[in-house]
Amino acid sequence: MSHPPRDQTILDASLVDLASPTEERNPASTELDALDARGMVDVILGEDATVAAAVQARAGEIAALVEVCVQAISTGGTVHYLGAGTSGRLAVLDAVELAPTFNADPSMVTAHLAGGDGAFLTAVEGAEDSTAAGAELVREQCAPGDVVIGLAASGRTPFVGGALEAARVAGLPTALISANPQAELAGFADHPILLDVGPEVVTGSTRMKAGTAQKLTLNALSTAMMVRLGTTFGNLMIDVRPTNAKLVARTVRMLVQASGQDPQHAAAVLEAAGGSVRVALVALLSGAEVAAAADVLEQFPRDARRVGDPAGIRSAVAALGAQG
Repeated sequence: MSHPPRDQTILDASLVDLASPTEERNPASTELDALDARGMVDVILGEDATVAAAVQARAGEIAALVEVCVQAISTGGTVHYLGAGTSGRLAVLDAVELAPTFNADPSMVTAHLAGGDGAFLTAVEGAEDSTAAGAELVREQCAPGDVVIGLAASGRTPFVGGALEAARVAGLPTALISANPQAELAGFADHPILLDVGPEVVTGSTRMKAGTAQKLTLNALSTAMMVRLGTTFGNLMIDVRPTNAKLVARTVRMLVQASGQDPQHAAAVLEAAGGSVRVALVALLSGAEVAAAADVLEQFPRDARRVGDPAGIRSAVAALGAQG
């Protein structure tokens, strides 16, 4: 099998002895290639089973970063994820999935991948090694009030380091999500989230435990962020975009789950509300007419400062009840 030619890269001898768990050999998998398929899978999944606890151990730091991001978005700022390779791709995945789930857009959370959008599918040689590219990206695309979150499994990626350093110079809040408890870039982060997942099953393959840990961290961070911003009612996605038949059905089912009304009635109210799940939900929960529900809901817009009811749904229903 032939392979495309690779650019010649000068060896950085200091990286041979890089102090990072992701580069160490895992004693549980030193004979991985000698195992049968079941043995390999058992080793891989056994190591994966340790990842959730490592992320849970950083719950306090993740929660603190949630509040920083919520404050930024609430005041018109943007949360920027930056990363290279697997870390960057996970950042892109998390950011783009916020649109259909929470009706978010890039003005709220956006992701930047070293090497540009094309690097998502095809590796761009040397992209992660450019400190200048990371710094330039921040200077060009970040503004006062924004938050910069770098993702680097090893904790030393130059692209991420350049971005974090430039963000600090600009006075922006910064965070680092890394699978190296001794990450050298932690000093550039106001909020270092250092995940101790240990060495990979396949040495250096950070698409494995390190990637899973970063994905879990992003799941918790962005979901809590969006919920604090008022995009759910309980655990129901009231800002979901019904862009296909499955999501339309899910929207009606959600109204049924929240209100206890029958599907036909819920669908009729949703139609009368012009497709607004929020208005339909307030009408169904309060028993009020759609027009009244819409009027009252305007008094209770989404507000992260409204503890216990950031979406405003409960407050609107209570106000309608008081009127009745």
